[in-house]
Amino acid sequence: MAEKLKNLFFTETFLNSLGKEIQSVYPEFDKKQFLALIYIPAWENMELKERMRHISECLHQTLPEYSEALQILEKIAPRFKGFNAMVFPDFVEKYGLDHREISLRALGFFTKQCSSEFAIRPFLMRNLHKTMEQMSLWAGDEDPMVRRLASEGCRPRLPWAMSLPELKKDPRPILPILEKLKDDDSESVRRSVANNLNDISKDHPHLVLEICQRWYGKSENVDKLIKHACRDMLKSGNKNALILFGFADPKPVLIENLRLEKNTVFIGDDIKFSFDLKIEHKKKQKLRLEYLVYYVKANGKQSPKIFQIREGLFKPGLHNIQKKHSFQDFSTRKHYPGQHYISIIVNGERKAEISVELK
Repeated sequence: MAEKLKNLFFTETFLNSLGKEIQSVYPEFDKKQFLALIYIPAWENMELKERMRHISECLHQTLPEYSEALQILEKIAPRFKGFNAMVFPDFVEKYGLDHREISLRALGFFTKQCSSEFAIRPFLMRNLHKTMEQMSLWAGDEDPMVRRLASEGCRPRLPWAMSLPELKKDPRPILPILEKLKDDDSESVRRSVANNLNDISKDHPHLVLEICQRWYGKSENVDKLIKHACRDMLKSGNKNALILFGFADPKPVLIENLRLEKNTVFIGDDIKFSFDLKIEHKKKQKLRLEYLVYYVKANGKQSPKIFQIREGLFKPGLHNIQKKHSFQDFSTRKHYPGQHYISIIVNGERKAEISVELK
């Protein structure tokens, strides 16, 4: 079984190193007291983010007032990388809201070691206009991690973070930043732009399609960005998104002989299914083949999820397609016994369906 994340980060080794580095730039720091505050009885039962916030609170108790504490943390932050370093922007998120100017400067600095995408969001909630002004400046920074923060931090629906209702309702303040970064040299920055647009598409699909139509064909990188930005609209069968990428009308495409390797499968097993794709057209067709699984939930209701099979140009005639699907439990999906259904989708249109009993 994979090691729990909370046991991989904020370890005893990291906390000792953190205390030692603070002492090296601030000799008055009481490392012993800091560690005593960390290791309260509740520590072992804390989850990852709880531990991160607890460390921030212990730093607050053992460091000077906020502005001086920031100076100390900025000196040592470059000595840490990855998720452990997220404790620095978390400290700003927890204690810096009333010190906007120095806090935003610190978040721009700390994001180079990890990411300040979560910590910036309370500042956007407090004062959207002023914070977006700073993020627009970050979009022009020479460091790609800072430029990425400009886009990732203002995503309306950033996973594992608070949503931004004001930007969900009206995403227009985000658009100049995305325009500036759409053809960025850094792939991680461009991917962030795509993810931001995908977030926006959940509430404003027509706006995102308008942007994508305007950007399409600018460069290979931008075209790739647009495809990623439209992924949820493509999955949902949005006709305009499908047309944008040249996917054909699915009417002359038939699905025949959809069949399962077996009609009953056990939780943890795989199941193979196959079907014949029949194209009744004289020309090649650009197709997006997907399948949808209606999962049974704990309450007996069904929850649909779409998976991609393949996409590309298909010649006229008959094509045999085979696929394997896993009913193995994951941390993100737990399976329950019952009648499940598998639907085959061609360019957003459901063409055939079959059931399988999960035990």
